[in-house]
Parts: sequence; C-alpha cells; structure tokens
Amino acid sequence: MTDDSPSYPRLAARTLRFTLGVPRAVTVSPDGSTVRFIRTPDGVTRTGQLWEHDVESGVESLLVDPAVLLGAGDEELSAEERSRRERSREGGAGIVGYDVDETGRWAAFALSGRLWATDLGTKATHELPSQGAVIDPRLDPTGRRVAYAAGGALHVVELADASHTTVASPAGPTEVWGQAEFIAAEEMERMRGFWWAPDGQSLLVERYDEAAVAIWHVASPEHPERPATAHRYPAAGTTNADVSLWHVTLDGERTEVPWDRDAFEYLGRVTWTSEGPPLLQVLSRDQKTSQVLRVDPATGATEVLRTLTDAAWVELGPGPRWSPAGALVTIEDVAGWRRVVIDGEPVTPDGWQVRGVVATFADAVVVTASHEPTEVQVVRVGTDGSLEQVTQGRGVHGAVVGGATTVITRTSLADTLVHHTVHHDLGAESATPSTLTNVSVPLPVTPSVHLLSAGPHELRTAVVFPTGHEPGTRLPVLLDPYGGPGAQRVWASARAFAEAQWLADQGFVVVVADGRGTPGRGSAWDRAIHHDFAGVTLDDQVEALTAVAAAFPHDVDTGRVGITGWSYGGYLAALAVLKRPDVFHAAVAGAPVTEWRLYDTCYTERYLGHPGEVPDVYDRNSLLPLAAGLERPLMLIHGLSDDNVVAAHTLQLSSALLAAGRPHTVLPLSGVTHMTPQETVAENLKLLQVQFLREHLA
Repeated sequence: MTDDSPSYPRLAARTLRFTLGVPRAVTVSPDGSTVRFIRTPDGVTRTGQLWEHDVESGVESLLVDPAVLLGAGDEELSAEERSRRERSREGGAGIVGYDVDETGRWAAFALSGRLWATDLGTKATHELPSQGAVIDPRLDPTGRRVAYAAGGALHVVELADASHTTVASPAGPTEVWGQAEFIAAEEMERMRGFWWAPDGQSLLVERYDEAAVAIWHVASPEHPERPATAHRYPAAGTTNADVSLWHVTLDGERTEVPWDRDAFEYLGRVTWTSEGPPLLQVLSRDQKTSQVLRVDPATGATEVLRTLTDAAWVELGPGPRWSPAGALVTIEDVAGWRRVVIDGEPVTPDGWQVRGVVATFADAVVVTASHEPTEVQVVRVGTDGSLEQVTQGRGVHGAVVGGATTVITRTSLADTLVHHTVHHDLGAESATPSTLTNVSVPLPVTPSVHLLSAGPHELRTAVVFPTGHEPGTRLPVLLDPYGGPGAQRVWASARAFAEAQWLADQGFVVVVADGRGTPGRGSAWDRAIHHDFAGVTLDDQVEALTAVAAAFPHDVDTGRVGITGWSYGGYLAALAVLKRPDVFHAAVAGAPVTEWRLYDTCYTERYLGHPGEVPDVYDRNSLLPLAAGLERPLMLIHGLSDDNVVAAHTLQLSSALLAAGRPHTVLPLSGVTHMTPQETVAENLKLLQVQFLREHLA
C-alpha cells in the first residue's frame, strides 16, 4: 500500500472484510440455463445488485440495480429488518436476499422496506403493493403469488393483478406471524417463519408470542434525551417465546399443527417440498431429545417419524427432507460422526463429518463434508453407501445445483480469492466451465500460514509470522481465537487469515487454534465442552501455545503472550488472564460473555444446562468470581447497543474488578452493536488494541 492508502482495519471495514464484490446468494435456474447471484458493483460499495450469468455463453448481465429503482432516495430499513440483519450478521445494503419460484419465471425481493418482483423473461422489475415494511418475501413454487411478513402479519400479493390479502394478523402487540423468533434466528440458524405449499394454495406459518419473555432495555448513554430501547430477551433459565405452527390457506383459514409443545419447546426446522408432506424437527428445552414429524396439511395432525436422543445435546443440522424416491433423508450424529441417514440407516462412512446438504436425488445425496477438519469437500453419497468426492484438493468448497448445472465455490491456501466455477454437466469431458466475476478489493496483505496439528489433541492451529520474518528472531505471541462451539477459525483458506497477517505485521507471532467444541471433528469432540467452557476451551489454547513454542523454539517468546478475541473469543481472552496469568500476560476482550446467566436460553442451556438445575456449572464458568485474581493487563471492549451480548456483561465484570481493587481498561463503543462495521470505529479500535498489547508485551 502507498502512504495515502487506508489502513488495513479501515479497508477491512470499508469492504466488509473484503466480501463486497464477491458473488453471493448464488442460485441456479431449474433448467440449469442461468445462474443468478447478488454482487455489489465494486469492492467498496455496499449496495447489492441482482445479476445473472448465462451458462451457455458465460456472459453476465445486470438484472436489477437498486439505484435505478430508488432513484435519488435513500434506502430505509425498519427496526424489524435491522434486527433481522443483526441476527444474520448482514452488513450489506440494497438487495441482500431474493427468491426465485420453481418455474423460473419470477424473482422477488425486499428493497428499502418495499416489495419488488422481476419478470425473468422480460427482465422488467416493478413494485408490488405492500402494507408496512416488507420482510422476507417468498414466491410460491408455481410463480403466481408472493408472501411477505410485515408489522407482525403475513400478507400475500397476486402477481397477475397485484391484489393484496392479509392471511394472518396479530391479536396483540407481542404476537407475530410469519417471522422467526429471536432464539430461532440467533441460535438455531432458522431465519424463516413461513413456508409455501408446493401447489401455492396455502402456507405453513409460524406464530410466536413474546408476552411472557422478560423485557430488557438497551440504552444510548451518549444520548440521554433518547429513551432506552425495550426488547424481549430470553436469558438462560427464563421463559422463551410461545411458538406454534399453523396451516393457513389463502382465504385466511387456519389449522394449528399440534405436537407436544410442553415436551418440545423449540421449532427447529420446517421443510415442505413436492417430494412429500411437510416435515418438522422439534427439540426439547434441554435439547437432549428431538423428533422428526410428518404433517398432514388437511388436518394439521403430526406423526413421529424419528426420535433422536443424546446425553449432552442433539445438534440441529440441515432440515429433514424427502428424496425424489420418497425416502426420508436426515442428518444425524451416529456412532461418532454426523452422517447422512436415509430411512433411519446411516450411509456415510466413518471419518466424514457432514456439514450441509446441497441437493437430494433419488439415488444420492450431495453434501458438503469434512474428512480433514480444515477442509470442506463436496461429496456425492449414494443411497447404497458409496461415496464420491466431487471436489478435490486442500480448500474449502461449496456447491449449488440446478438442472445439469453445478456452481462450485472454492477458497484455498493458494490465493486469497473466492472462486465460483460454473459447470454444465459436471464431469463431462467436453464441457468447458465458466466463472462468476469477482470484483472485490484485493487483500492488502499476503497471508503466509503454517498449519499444525498441535498437541495430544491434534488441535488444528494456524501460525502466522510477520511478513519478511527472519527465523531466529523471537517475537511476542498473540493468540487470536474464537474457541467456542459453532464457529471454526482454522481453514485451508488463505483469506481466512488476512487480519491475522496484519496483526502479525504489527510485531507478533499470531496463533489461531480451534479447540475442542469447534466444528468439524465429530460428536465426541463437539461435546467435550459440555458443562465446561472454562476448563476445556482454555486448556486447549494453552496446549496449542505449548505446541507452537515447541515447533518454533527460536521464534516464539512464551514470556510475552497476549490473547485477543470477540464474543466467545472475548470470554476466552478475559478468562485466560484471570485463570492462567502464568501463561498469558495481557488480554483484549471484545463483547465478552462474562456471566452465562445473562446470555440466552437456547445457546447457554445447550452447553451448560439450566441454571436453576445446575447453578454450580454456571458459577464455574462465570468470570465474575475470578475478578479478584486479576494480575495481568486487561482491556474490555463493548458496544453499548449490543442486544445479543448486552453491555451488562462487561459492566458487571468491571464492577467486580473495581470492587476487588484490580485495575483494568474499559472501552465503551457508543452506538455499536455486536458488529462493528463503522470504518472509523473499526480502524481506531484495532489500532488501540495493538497499542495496548504492544505496551504490555514489550
């Protein structure tokens, strides 16, 4: 970079971590002739546009430009849509999602709270009538109408004449139809709240009521003239939203879909395709038992098809579905591995951890899966138990299928790009693939990553030295983990280590380690953290550090070890200096969970149990009782508008440290949520962290 180029932290914020300009939300038309995707016009503009790629010619064309639709007007987002984007960690603008019907005739999307439809034949886009700020529009599979949620209600618009019908309306201010409740969106990766019937004549619709959920308040102290924002937050051990599912016809007739909601409080997954009747996966409050249910749409009656149990917890994966041959396909943890299960029989072999489902055929299921945890391959699993790798080589792969066309996504250690390759008739020797254009800003750093299997647990660990590092120069160490369940940091992908390389270039050896509890290593690995965040996840960071020091004894100074992290990584960073000051000499903890009783029901109870039943588990995993033992420099950072890990976490730990007379640093971020997308905030935040660590690891 030149002297007048933006700093890495500013550029990373400006480019949304270099994701702007990368094709996303890729779909393939049913006949395989067209690939559609969202892409911003360049690597710094946040406004997503809808593009299409002709498979035969390889030519791309702009289908929808929000700037044309909105003119000079600014985009407006409702509070509900902002909350939804916070749940999905969506930082983009313009078109951020779209839906295409199964006939391939229409696309629909929300833009600036308004409803839009594009005729994919004529390429013409027009606005449809709507009531309130539009959320999550979905076309019916036959391409005749579109449904959307707004203002707690669910609405349907006919494409032919733009007639508008409200099919479900809330009876009170805490009741919502057609949207996923907070817990589903934040902790179960279910963002949807309604599902069309294959014939487009009715829908399955979630209804939730938050009346019994506790009200928490998120204030803006920098604006005392503004009242605090009230929102419902189900903290561990407290009451969740009341969630039910209904079959709703176009004339508004409703039939409840019953199941034992006292025993199975969570609605985890819903699917409804032309291959068979609707399928649900429900989950008990303690998450140790789950049922897969078949629904009779005519009566709403449900039938249990499978019951899954686990002594720790049942992991929700991709939803159950029917194959074109009528077989029930589920993803389950069986005999130590997450496997494809067909009609109750596991068909994937040992050693393969299934991560996602790409497509289901009569004789096979195409999935993403890992044999080596740092890699993800696209794999074709036959109903007979055969396994064929569609992708090869060290890298992280994904796929989308439509007709005879397959789009393969790949990142690897060879370069820092995201590659999208379009294959017509994948595997045919005569077929020449094309690519989707990537206009992202090039990374200003070139990560040089050493991947290790560290220690007795063979912890997948990345070690990043400063650019131009001379072997034999001993440097302070900076651990940069997430380290908790559900998120993986160590991949066979160079672009995953861009920030780590920048941190290393500030004068550190950066170590990123995935300990027990992180994904991709099998059932026992996942569940090693059960009831023991504070023990296992910290022990594994120490194990990784020890192994790195042994691998690079002349380059690593274990007398100067820092640790930094955000969210669970923030918890782990603070825990490190509180519990192991003999190993860690300074920490920066961003948005840390400090007291698990203040975090939500679903996540926390999955791993730690119910606080009313096992209070000692919560005490052992809380940072507050450790406050008096702080011996090392600790910087706490928290967004005051965070509605996920609320600022009370940092404030309560700070109060406990102050009561014990332990000096520490607190950096409150006004107007910042759990994400920090603002350029100035992101830049100065990183620079302050580096300055703090340099000072205390000198």
